[in-house]
Amino acid sequence: MKLRISYKNKSIEIPKIKKVSELGKIKGLMFTTSLTTPLLFDFQTPTKTSIHSFFVFYSFLAIWLNENKIIDFKIVHPFKLAVSPKKPFTRLIEIPINNKNKKIIDFIVGK
Repeated sequence: MKLRISYKNKSIEIPKIKKVSELGKIKGLMFTTSLTTPLLFDFQTPTKTSIHSFFVFYSFLAIWLNENKIIDFKIVHPFKLAVSPKKPFTRLIEIPINNKNKKIIDFIVGK
């Protein structure tokens, strides 16, 4: 699936993203490689649930959204206990940091 997200009055398309199931929300990027497809987590109601990066052996970009608008983002390094956004969110994207995702990461984080 594709997903278009907006940030600072600009938008970018994530050309390939995998929507995770309820069970997939528990696993996320754990035990995957940095070449994994970005993951999309949808939540029924706004939440401030924190994420962790135990058993994720590479850094990734976490993007918290309301609808498809970015409300917060953070670079998450391996084995972090808890990472939370500033505001409640309804969607979360986890994007492995690699050359394939460089354009998306540069758009959000900056060069």
